[in-house]
Amino acid sequence: MIGRTTPVLEPPVVDRAPEALADRWVAATSTRITGEEIVFAGHYPDFPIFPGVCVVDCAIGGALAAPPPDAAPLTLAAVDSARFVGAVYPGDTLDVTLEWRRREDSWRCQAVASTERGKAASVRLRFREASC
Repeated sequence: MIGRTTPVLEPPVVDRAPEALADRWVAATSTRITGEEIVFAGHYPDFPIFPGVCVVDCAIGGALAAPPPDAAPLTLAAVDSARFVGAVYPGDTLDVTLEWRRREDSWRCQAVASTERGKAASVRLRFREASC
């Protein structure tokens, strides 16, 4: 997903493998924003900012890189919400903390994206298990 269909050049790195905690799974990934991504060309030329849609894409990529171990292959069903509270700049590492919960027919993932300056976004994702 990353790099082929999205402007993010580097794939997410799984920093914390999914771990079971009571009624949920938690994991963490990170993605380096190189500054060479095509979205920076012309996007505020003198003040480049990583677009929010790309932050959401990093959250999705991180979720797909660190799914709960007992989940079948997952496909994105919906981005239920996204709230942006801080900027992401070229050279930042975007850390994404993932909290997975199983629902009747889907997996819900709460993703919190942050940089060394603090929280950048929170994204609620919904995935369904791919049918064979």
